[in-house]
Amino acid sequence: MEYISTRGSAPVLDFEGVTLAGLASDGGLYLPREWPRFNEAQIRDLRGLPYWQVAVEVMAPFVGDSLTRDELTEICQQVYGGEFSHAAVTPLVQLDEQHWLLELFHGPTLAFKDVALQLLGRLFETFLARRDERLTIVGATSGDTGSAAIRAVAGRDRVEIFMLHPSGKVSDVQRRQMTTVRAPNVHNIAIEGSFDDAQRHVKAMFGDASVARSLGGPLNLGAVNSINWARLMAQVVYYFTSALQLGAPDRKVAYSVPTGNFGDVFAGYVAAQMGLPIETLVVATNVNDILYRALTTGDYSAGTVTPTQTPSMDIQVSSNFERLLFDAGGRDGAALAEQMRGFETTKAMQLTNSQRDGARALFQSLRADQQQTARAVQWAYQAAGQIIDPHTAVGLSAARDAVAHDEINPLVPVVTLATAHPAKFPDMIERAVGVRPALPPRVGDLFGREEHFVELSGDYEASRDFVLENAAAAA
Repeated sequence: MEYISTRGSAPVLDFEGVTLAGLASDGGLYLPREWPRFNEAQIRDLRGLPYWQVAVEVMAPFVGDSLTRDELTEICQQVYGGEFSHAAVTPLVQLDEQHWLLELFHGPTLAFKDVALQLLGRLFETFLARRDERLTIVGATSGDTGSAAIRAVAGRDRVEIFMLHPSGKVSDVQRRQMTTVRAPNVHNIAIEGSFDDAQRHVKAMFGDASVARSLGGPLNLGAVNSINWARLMAQVVYYFTSALQLGAPDRKVAYSVPTGNFGDVFAGYVAAQMGLPIETLVVATNVNDILYRALTTGDYSAGTVTPTQTPSMDIQVSSNFERLLFDAGGRDGAALAEQMRGFETTKAMQLTNSQRDGARALFQSLRADQQQTARAVQWAYQAAGQIIDPHTAVGLSAARDAVAHDEINPLVPVVTLATAHPAKFPDMIERAVGVRPALPPRVGDLFGREEHFVELSGDYEASRDFVLENAAAAA
């Protein structure tokens, strides 16, 4: 399997190369040169298999020759056979005749990011040992990516991780899940500003020649954000497992995905390209609605981030949207590179007709404000006895609106991705339904642990210098 950049000029890499590289050298994102396809019989053969085995089958075409079948099987068994508290890994829960929840929060940090990042940690370990190299990971988080990534690589000998989060703009649980991890290779950084600022710092480091010189050779620079293809690949698996349980390939399934950075929902797009019968993907946003505007009017223009009760979605620049623009718009890397350069300069862009038409073939988008989000939490609790986190509630609100407006066939099951455990956002849940969700016992002592992090200004140079100084010291 060969991987190409969305901007057309970076070197073609294999799976091992894109896993360790993260962002492409031309500023683009890597995608497979072509999508592997499963026919109906191949999808049907996946029915009844345990999660780890479906993962092997779905991911094997993307891995290519970078891992043997036995190596991939061993990694998947280790991750999905022992790191999750539910035997199904990502169980389905029925809410009513048409609506379902796909619970993605049974991993060690109680968020959907664990499903991919636990795998990514094992992949890093395998590839770095093979090369006898070290990796310096720099990431940005709006909440859950940081803790999941840190948990995946904490204590690993060949990895140093630096995680940036916007100061005061993640929940207490999310912050503590990062900052209470005591491992010598973990560095937490709180910066002034928004998640978009933190993400901008990370992208700038990948394009900074001084960083490349300092972290070249044995230190390398890698990514754990969803700009890393291996993360998206792992997320494709739970679209397959959930659709199989609901009748695929003989029945179509619709999904509603709360998203800010477009990674989780793009994994659904990948599953559809592979042959999974997906009726539609509902892109659910909060009031930071750049994706809603892009998919409904073609206007991809960044505004000011509005803080909400769904902080992981308080984003105005959705990195993975570039992958859709490339694939749905004809895979013209040179044209997209020019388009993205314009956006990076002006923070405004209009989708081309081919991009809009390509996206409309599978995607629709709806948004939910604070009141609509609260009402979705209340409906889930009152109608089905389910307590859901506010991000999941954004997805459920969009799913119910799409059904109510006849935008989804009433015979098609609608699965909302439940992206985080409700105990991560206890204040909002208590206000909505009068119940304060408790942390599971495995993380019940979180608020008794000591925190460790540094606070930096919102200047890129401050973040860059901290990373370079500490990465060099660790080496």
